[in-house]
Amino acid sequence: MSSTNHYQFNVQMSCSGCSSAVERALSKLEPEVSKTEISLEKQTVDVYTSLPYDTVLEKIKKTGKEVISGTTLN
Repeated sequence: MSSTNHYQFNVQMSCSGCSSAVERALSKLEPEVSKTEISLEKQTVDVYTSLPYDTVLEKIKKTGKEVISGTTLN
């Protein structure tokens, strides 16, 4: 199995419904996504996964939320 990558995305989310939509979308990538941490207050989505960055980015964008920036932290 591939090593786990840690990606952090700055996503524009205005309510708990927004963060829930992102969480639901990312849960569809399991088991490749081992962990997600979503902070509505900080507007961040941390994803721990073996998937490529672009795959995770596209999944978040499909929720209709604006992804302001993203980075690899590992």
